[in-house]
Amino acid sequence: MSTVLITGGAGFIGSHLTESYLEKGYEVVAVDNLNSGTLGNLGNVRGNPMFHFYETDIRDAEALFKIFDRHTPDIVSHHAAQKSVPYSMENPVEDANKNIIGLLNVIAAAGRFRTRNFLYVSSGGALSGQTEGGGASREDDIPQLASPYAVTKYAGENYVRIYASKFKFDYSILRYANIYGPRQISDGECGVIPIFIDNILSGRQSVLTTYPDMPRGCTRDYVYVGDVVDANLLLTENPANRIVNIGSGEETSVLDIYEMLQKIFGTSLPIVTSAPRQGDIKRSVLDSRRIFDLNGWSARTSPEQGLTLLKKHISALGVAKE
Repeated sequence: MSTVLITGGAGFIGSHLTESYLEKGYEVVAVDNLNSGTLGNLGNVRGNPMFHFYETDIRDAEALFKIFDRHTPDIVSHHAAQKSVPYSMENPVEDANKNIIGLLNVIAAAGRFRTRNFLYVSSGGALSGQTEGGGASREDDIPQLASPYAVTKYAGENYVRIYASKFKFDYSILRYANIYGPRQISDGECGVIPIFIDNILSGRQSVLTTYPDMPRGCTRDYVYVGDVVDANLLLTENPANRIVNIGSGEETSVLDIYEMLQKIFGTSLPIVTSAPRQGDIKRSVLDSRRIFDLNGWSARTSPEQGLTLLKKHISALGVAKE
């Protein structure tokens, strides 16, 4: 039986991973400071004897080492992070503390307690390469590094690579596209979908940031959380030992997403335009052929399918509350 430790285990993606690892027979240790994650996200697994939860900040090295000492995880899935581009622009020191110092604490614990496989979540959006002609970004393209958040995630990739060699563990660096699905909250780099949904459910107008040459807003590569969980499970069994993009390869504008949501929710609310945020990448779409070649993974859920699934989840929660 293998033990996996998930940092950010009570968060949006981490909680879905927790459930899936448990279903696959893993023992799961979730570590989260509950800054953005919630115990409610773990409601389906609380009480499972194979599940352990610790309310701990990864910047607390002493507490983290005690958890590693108690459970000696074979696998670490590092999802805890400061993930907001605008926040990193205003608070670069805090961004570095969470995304670099926190990561180094986790790496040090993994090395001391001989973790054999380390999965590190990076950002395909913030690290989109400078591609000619606006094509899909590949893992070997030069990142644009337009924000402190992008800089810390890129630095994190290199720390993982260096210490994987030093501590002799396998690793995978997962450059996520824009992930969406149940439990996502309306903040951070990937928060446009929950922001739109909150506005739609409240009857409020939404805001679209645009450029003169991009009147439909920035474009992104949207991937449903269930597909992302599948990629993590595959890389748990078959580490890449390199960077892999986790994206759909499809470029979708923010206004396209808003119009899909309006249709799915049956609304016709207005949207107003504004100037872009500092640090934003105008276009981002990922070439994920590397992970497909490695283990056959590809995103299987289209934005229309994923947003419909999300609407069903929200409707089910509403019925449960009634």
